[in-house]
Amino acid sequence: MATRTRRPERREEPLSRERVVEAAIELLDTAGESGLTFRALAARLATGPGAIYWHVTGKDELLGAATDAVLSRTMTTDTADPAPQEAIRALALGVFDAIDAHPWVGTQLSGAPPQSPMLRVFEHIGRRVQALGVPQTAQFTAASSLLSYILGVAGQNAANARQCPPDTDRTQFLDTVSDAWANLDPEEFSFTRKVAEQLRVHDDRAEFLAGIDLILTGITTRPDVTDRTDPAPS
Repeated sequence: MATRTRRPERREEPLSRERVVEAAIELLDTAGESGLTFRALAARLATGPGAIYWHVTGKDELLGAATDAVLSRTMTTDTADPAPQEAIRALALGVFDAIDAHPWVGTQLSGAPPQSPMLRVFEHIGRRVQALGVPQTAQFTAASSLLSYILGVAGQNAANARQCPPDTDRTQFLDTVSDAWANLDPEEFSFTRKVAEQLRVHDDRAEFLAGIDLILTGITTRPDVTDRTDPAPS
């Protein structure tokens, strides 16, 4: 008697755009951008590629939706804090941690078109800048400076992590680099040699927030920002 081949188990829940995006995030975290294919995604979701195309038109849209989903989670609590500076710090740290946990997000933001998840981050920063009382003529500069710092530092931190082997010991790595800095030419690298010990013990998140605080201090204390007179409405 011929044995019947067991059919593969089918998914129990109906496929939705949210499930497609969440599966894409999981795949991106484990396999990176190159590993995100509709064939791999279909296998993960136990469905056919055609069912996925019902929810997204292609890989670009899927990457944008995945990036938006990750960043949206960082912007769920900033509006609840009445202090604009604390809200900016919370949002900045949320984006930093999101890119640290999902390095592909930084790559997507660096090459994103104007209408993108990055615009959502810019909007939230801008509202907090307004709440700080920054004049309208200086708001774009203030918000853009914060956005550039957040994405630049977070993206570079994620890029550095991706360049290291997965089993790299951070303490040992920093010790090696710090020793190398300390042994640089004293005339050509006098400053770098002096801060070599600080590199050995620094905390990435703490240094990132310290930079945010420096920018916020500049925004709130510079006379050309706080005392700038807005043009009268026409």
